[in-house]
Amino acid sequence: MKHLRTFVSGMLAGISIALGGTVFLSLENKVLGALFFTVGLFAVCTFGFHLYTGKVCYVFDNGRDYAIALPVIWLGNLAGSWLTAAVESVTRFGPALAERAQTVSAAKLGDSPLSLFVLAVMCDLLIYVAVEGYRNNPHELGKYLSIFFGVTVFILCGFEHCVANMYYFSMANAWSLRTLGLLLVMTAGNSVGGMLIPLLRKAAKP
Repeated sequence: MKHLRTFVSGMLAGISIALGGTVFLSLENKVLGALFFTVGLFAVCTFGFHLYTGKVCYVFDNGRDYAIALPVIWLGNLAGSWLTAAVESVTRFGPALAERAQTVSAAKLGDSPLSLFVLAVMCDLLIYVAVEGYRNNPHELGKYLSIFFGVTVFILCGFEHCVANMYYFSMANAWSLRTLGLLLVMTAGNSVGGMLIPLLRKAAKP
């Protein structure tokens, strides 16, 4: 039952990020798309949903059960992202979203695994900045600025977020064994990036 609740919370996080991706695909202006993509992480942080790229940042601060839950969260994120794309595909916006998603996905799937890994590491460095800032910034405004700056910057830089890509690949109908393999490479990169700053912060403490 505990894992089921975690999976459902992961689905809700996947839906939230997919809605951010929907906004990004819907807007021609890249800056506005990046800015409004933040609705995804805003919902995740506000409602306490389980997002893999945020939760992995704190794996060394928690016990074995926390680590075991991460794959469940990842699968929930995938299910929520796919479900959102499936629902959107039957609406009048579906063809346009699919066309934009195909362009976005082609660039990602045409990249090398090393490049995707490094870009994913860079992405989760910023996700940690966003999530940790939301958790611990003493100022209410600062909490939300952390989310907006962290997410907007990683989108504008073109860094790779595995859950956002779950949505793009689903919307583009681009799934294959290669797609799954590259998604796992990006997941690994996000994991390294998410854990890097926390580990270095611990090492830097006197």
